[in-house]
Amino acid sequence: MTLRSLIALLAMITLGPVFFGGQPAMAQQPSRPVGEQARDDTFTSEEIISAGHRFFGHVSQGLATAIEGLFSRYGRPNGYILGEEAGGAIVGGLRYGEGDLRTRNAGTHRVYWQGPSLGWDFGADGAKTMILVYNLNSVDEIYHRYVGAAGAAYLVGGFGVTVMSRQQVVVAPIRAGVGARLGINVGYLKFTRKPTWNPF
Repeated sequence: MTLRSLIALLAMITLGPVFFGGQPAMAQQPSRPVGEQARDDTFTSEEIISAGHRFFGHVSQGLATAIEGLFSRYGRPNGYILGEEAGGAIVGGLRYGEGDLRTRNAGTHRVYWQGPSLGWDFGADGAKTMILVYNLNSVDEIYHRYVGAAGAAYLVGGFGVTVMSRQQVVVAPIRAGVGARLGINVGYLKFTRKPTWNPF
């Protein structure tokens, strides 16, 4: 190989990516971790606790404890729902609710939810409900069924906490209201764009 051919070959190796639209591997910028990208869209525990105190109408250590417990396990939510629901059961029952989904970058959206429940669950309740929402990539993702379990073990200072999930999305209802719910209660919640009496 002549010196001229060697120079031409080196030039092609060095300048080829520039002319053909590529870049050397060293020139590529590392992408930020998904968690860092999402932090701009999330809410702090202080914001959620403050919103909860305004919504429930009083300052409660139980509410702060419930929220901080969810933050320690699931991190910062990128959405939350403030609403009201009603339900009742003797072994089997139904739950209906409506509220506003609030997000950092997609505005506020009206949502409705329904769901059956099974288990030892005597009583009836009407409750203000705050629902923390995690890993929601778009508003449309909320409109699905979420499965979970709720019971006396989730009672914190007068607030009942449930964790439900579907794929990567997690919803965590925090309830306060009149009435008693005792025992283990397994079911799901279905979120919809419009109100419906059909929980299935």
